[in-house]
Amino acid sequence: MLLAETLRSSTLKVALLAIGVFGCVMFALIGYVYYSTASYVHGRSDRAIAAEQNVLKEAYERLGRDGLLTTISQRIADGRLESGVYLLVDASLVPIGGNLKFWPPTLKDAKGSASIAPDAADRPLLRVAFETLPDGSHLLVGRNIYDLDTFVDTIRRALGATIGFLIVLAGVAAFLITRRTVGRIDAINRTSRAIMLSGLGQRMPLRGTSDEWDRLAQNLNLMLSRIEELMTEVKQVSDNVAHDLRTPLTRMHARLEKAHEQPRDSTRDQTLISDTMDDLSTVLGMFSSLLRITQIEGNNRSAAFCTVNLVEIAGDVVELFDAAAEELGGRIKMHGQDRVFVTGDRDLLFDAIANVLDNAIKFGGEAGRVTVDVIERDGTPLVSIADHGPGIPPEQRPHVLKRFYRLEHSRHASGNGLGLSLVAAVAKLHDARIEMLDNAPGLVFRLWFPRPAAEQSRS
Repeated sequence: MLLAETLRSSTLKVALLAIGVFGCVMFALIGYVYYSTASYVHGRSDRAIAAEQNVLKEAYERLGRDGLLTTISQRIADGRLESGVYLLVDASLVPIGGNLKFWPPTLKDAKGSASIAPDAADRPLLRVAFETLPDGSHLLVGRNIYDLDTFVDTIRRALGATIGFLIVLAGVAAFLITRRTVGRIDAINRTSRAIMLSGLGQRMPLRGTSDEWDRLAQNLNLMLSRIEELMTEVKQVSDNVAHDLRTPLTRMHARLEKAHEQPRDSTRDQTLISDTMDDLSTVLGMFSSLLRITQIEGNNRSAAFCTVNLVEIAGDVVELFDAAAEELGGRIKMHGQDRVFVTGDRDLLFDAIANVLDNAIKFGGEAGRVTVDVIERDGTPLVSIADHGPGIPPEQRPHVLKRFYRLEHSRHASGNGLGLSLVAAVAKLHDARIEMLDNAPGLVFRLWFPRPAAEQSRS
């Protein structure tokens, strides 16, 4: 199965194509090396023959034919030209001197050079230069090139074997690499199919090699964990919506059923209508909050961001809630600088600060003292809202940002557990960081914002 998938793999096809291109390039390169080596070896031999031919011509010009014969005999005896052959013949091609027995019949021109095969050999053994002297005799100078040709052939075979070995080695490497790649992909595919069949509980296998496949598997596992987390949140939201809707809907049903069975009474009917409208307002408020959070998380509202002053926004929120705090016997104090600029959406920031401040007022204790600070700390914009209520246990702080999550001491109060979820959505949209600290007693809720783009560019 794995072998068949490996052979069908596009990776193997691409690898084989690359090997073909590589083989062509190597063939051209090694062919050039061979041609250069052969040309160098034969060229060096030709230059040595030409030099020897010039020496003999000078001897002929100075000493005549007899002097040339003497010089040929001396050079044969001394071995001046390695593997050298000499032949001097008269005009009738009858040998006069030298160590070659006869004039090669293929040499019919007056002057030139050639590779010859005396004694009907299968391959040229001699490289010679020849010319006709002024008295009509013919002079041949050459050397045995069998060893040179053997050397060149050895190089040719070695280079050919190298090409073949490299192509085979590259083919085997391509097959093994493709097999490994197909094996890792197949493991991911098997796990993906298992996840589709059985759920999100399984994870991609890791081999501990920390290579790109392990990093891919790790990222897929992180994605699966995030999907599983989101699915859990969706289920939790569905359960919470059903739970929170059941109470007001049950109350409305009971009132309407009771009213249906009783005779009409204007005062009682008015009370029924008022209570039912309150419950409907609670339900509609819940759905409105859910839609608001969904819109914040789903829409790209950051495209319309502009530079806003957090001090002004927080001041408007404090002014809005000041009367409500006084009704509960509390008060709101605001401290901060004149200007703290951030890049964002003014309405969303207003809603986020309002939700945090509303919680601080409702759960801030009997005195209801709430402090709002808007400052820049080390160049980072910060909105801090502190109360003196029961606070939030550290282990529950990450959960209060989830939808419909409510603490035990807050279940008697009005609300639907969506306020801090909206704050979290706004903070995420603005790349802000939420921090919750103990106020001993109470809670300090902080929103850390990134610097405005203009300030970041200046720094």
